[in-house]
This record gives sequence, structure tokens and C-alpha cells, in this order.
Amino acid sequence: MSNERFHGKVAIITGAGQGIGREIAMAMAREGALVVIAERNKEKADQVAAEIVSTAGTAIAAQVDVSDADQVEELVRQTLEVFGRIDVLVNNAGIGHVKPFLSINLEEWNHVLAVNLTGQFLCAQAVARVMAIQGGGRIVNIASISGERGGSGRAAYGAAKAGVILLTKVMAVELAGDNIFVNAISPGPTETEQVSECHGDATRAAYFALLPMKRYGSPSEIANAALFLASQEASFVNGHVLNVDGGFGAAGLIIESR
Repeated sequence: MSNERFHGKVAIITGAGQGIGREIAMAMAREGALVVIAERNKEKADQVAAEIVSTAGTAIAAQVDVSDADQVEELVRQTLEVFGRIDVLVNNAGIGHVKPFLSINLEEWNHVLAVNLTGQFLCAQAVARVMAIQGGGRIVNIASISGERGGSGRAAYGAAKAGVILLTKVMAVELAGDNIFVNAISPGPTETEQVSECHGDATRAAYFALLPMKRYGSPSEIANAALFLASQEASFVNGHVLNVDGGFGAAGLIIESR
């Protein structure tokens, strides 16, 4: 009997072409999962899937814009056609957005919410319908600390992620009877490709002033939390939002004493 936590389990990871999503997909594959790399950028999806296959894992690439309901339904159809079931969904796909409240136009606002909130709704609903028929499953939504506290430039992004947090709780309540567990992770600042491009010295200094651990997280640290919530180890955890944030959410006044 395999000691891999996800041996034979089918997992869809959205936004898995890079960053946190890629790390979650790679980690799940190492733990025995059959992974669907769901990604808008087909080239990146193919690269990650090929990397998993090259290390004796099982993965397929699927191109999808999570804000498009038809494409999400096709993702589910393709997954069932290849693997026959869906055991895990990690709703990771999203776009970054930092812009002052008074400068955001309606098109930008709608785009951020469409990808970061509506995309998670569409993917979760489509997958949960399958999970309910097959007897259960696990959904992990990727939220953000920006959805918990007011941050400069995070009006659209933060509103979307706050919506993800509340959506997670409603889903957990409504889907528990179908043996579907729904939890969320709120990452703090994490060293991804996207963050490296847009977090300058001023942004990093502002975070460090509020981070007891005085560093950014790594994608693998977020992945470890996702694997826990998606596993049988979290068998009595439902509707929870797990901050993986270096103490950001706990911090008040920080005075350096040494």
C-alpha cells in the first residue's frame, strides 16, 4: 500500500503554470496525485506537465480562462475523459492588481473580480457537482491577506479575495452534506515571479515593517499548507481560512528589542 497522501487521486490545479500553483502541482504529483495543470498560458502548462512526467509523475495540461464558464466546463469534461473522476481542486488562478481606489476604472474592476472571484466560483461549482455525485472531494481556494485587511492599492484585488474568503465559508456549509471539504489559504507576500517583478524596495519595506518574520514566504510554504488541507489529515477541518503569512495577520505594534 502506498504511503503517498494523494496516491491515485485526481487533482486540478488552476494557475499552475508558475509560482504558487506550479509548486502545488509539483508537490501533489510527488505525493502520487494525477495532476491537471490548468492554465491560461498553454505553453507554461505544457512545460509543467512535461516536468512532472519526466520525474515519473502523471500530469496533463489544459488551457483554460477560469473567468469563462464554457472553458471551465471543458476543463472538467477533459479531466473526466482522461481520469474518470476529480478528487481535489486547488483554485489558485488569479491576477495581481495594485492601483489606487480613485484611479480604478470599471473595466479594470470587473476584470479583477471576473478572474479572482468569479473564476473561483465557476471552477468550484463545476467541480463540486462532480464531487457530489462521486461521493466527496476537497476544494482549496487561494485567498490573500489582502482580503482581510485594508492595503494601499488593493481595492479591486482585496475585494475579490475577501469575496473568496466568504465564498469558501458558504461552500463549506452547503457542501458538507456531500462530503466535500472546502477551505482557503491566505498567503502573505510570497516570492513568485509576479511579485519579483512588481514589489520594489518601498513595497518590501512596508511589508517588512508589519512582518514579524522579516521575510517573504516561498511558494513551497504555501504548497505545504495546500497539501495539508487537501489531504485526509484535515479530516475535521472545514470552512477554515489558513493564513500562511509570517505573522502578518497577528501583528500589531512591532518594536525591535534587540
